[in-house]
Amino acid sequence: MENVLVEKKWVAACAVEDVPENGGVCVLIEGEQIAVYNFVRRGAWFATQNLCPHKQQMALSRGMIGELDDEPKVACPFHKKNFSLQTGACLSGEEYQIKTYPVKIESNTVFIEL
Repeated sequence: MENVLVEKKWVAACAVEDVPENGGVCVLIEGEQIAVYNFVRRGAWFATQNLCPHKQQMALSRGMIGELDDEPKVACPFHKKNFSLQTGACLSGEEYQIKTYPVKIESNTVFIEL
């Protein structure tokens, strides 16, 4: 089996002003829908896959963000499954998992590491 080193890169996703405070938007990067969240109440930015694994709906960017026991989370707008914005783990006690991405802000631009 061959070891393959995957090089990560930072990709410009959108402008800071494109993302509502305490909300999210969906961006399309390299064919993948990614949800970007501006969690002003925590002073933090997060990014996850936009696909909710529960019912396979592209909806997480429209979910409500908040906290569960100090864990930043997003709730799917359709069936209210809660996912950690830090780890992607389902906080509703089920085996679902979502991808998360590192985020940085530079020169009023939101960058996501792929």
